[in-house]
Amino acid sequence: MTTFTGLQLRSLVHASGTLEVSLHSVDTPAPAADEVVVRVQASPLNPSDIGLLFGAADVSTASSSGSGAATVLRMQIPPAAMKSMAARAGQALPVGNEGAGVVVAAGNAPAAQALLGKTVALLAGGMYAQYRCVKAESCLLLPAGATAAQGASCYVNPLTALGFVETLRHEGHMALVHTAAASNLGQMLLKICQQDGIALVNIVRKPAQAALLLSLGAQYVCDASLPSFTQDLTAALVATGATLAFDATGGGTLGGHILACMETALNSTAKEYSRYGSTTHKQVYLYGGLDTRPTEFNRSFGMAWGMGGWLVFPYLQKLGAAKLVALKARVAAELTTTFASHYAKEVSLAEALGTEAVAVYGQRSTGTKYLINPAL
Repeated sequence: MTTFTGLQLRSLVHASGTLEVSLHSVDTPAPAADEVVVRVQASPLNPSDIGLLFGAADVSTASSSGSGAATVLRMQIPPAAMKSMAARAGQALPVGNEGAGVVVAAGNAPAAQALLGKTVALLAGGMYAQYRCVKAESCLLLPAGATAAQGASCYVNPLTALGFVETLRHEGHMALVHTAAASNLGQMLLKICQQDGIALVNIVRKPAQAALLLSLGAQYVCDASLPSFTQDLTAALVATGATLAFDATGGGTLGGHILACMETALNSTAKEYSRYGSTTHKQVYLYGGLDTRPTEFNRSFGMAWGMGGWLVFPYLQKLGAAKLVALKARVAAELTTTFASHYAKEVSLAEALGTEAVAVYGQRSTGTKYLINPAL
């Protein structure tokens, strides 16, 4: 059977403090009986991918040299941040959590053969590559007529949004709060909550983002750039009873501010005073790191609260195989509606290493998400 040779993007931290991203020629061997080879046609640049791609490097120091397959991107890592990068120094790491493409070779197992020639989505790591060999069972067959670009973001954002809702149900909350709410993920979560009858408080940072969500039918949108933000957020929390929040920013004071507003909202309807604050548990999960500052908060929200980390795939593992299959089936069925993704631009592997592209998608901001097409 044919061996496929193609380019793969890799990120390398040098002990000197330079981060280098380059393209490597990689041989993809013939698939085993239960494996398939996928020609990758689309893979998104998610914030979680950028975290591995650039590590602790300062994006403002980016420089690019060469062209085509010989393109090399370099950045400098601040000396104070090198300690956090020590474990990966000297390793050229493949990047890209998820993507989609066409199965061009398959092992002789029936499940693998059934995918030959089909367009599939996969979560396999190393997806910024022209070919990937994976287990057939790890592929999600896309609906007839769906393109690789439509299926490229089948996993991280859709399953994260669905995981938020599952967490709400499991922990017994009535409604939830989401930050960076105008993002692709935020728009998916809004549609899920609308379908499932769950009240959602959306926090954004710009008036244009608020306008976008309102145009999609959002009922509660709070713009953190407005002087009335605290008042607006508290009012939305009173109206919805939300005591669960998922914060994409991670750093700064936003998580603590949400907890404080939850406490104010709960106390506004309390029937009696307690010096320990509300007895209703309030929970904020930090699931991203858009704000790289330390997480800071003032304990002004009583004693019934929690703040912790939340990662989608460890959480999904706790749900069990049957539930995960059901969630993936929902994603496939609503691929072009609820779980549709939007990209600012489609670029090749080499173009993704250009300083012009890095300056845009490296912001990790709403509306700057890029899609890599390794086939370009």
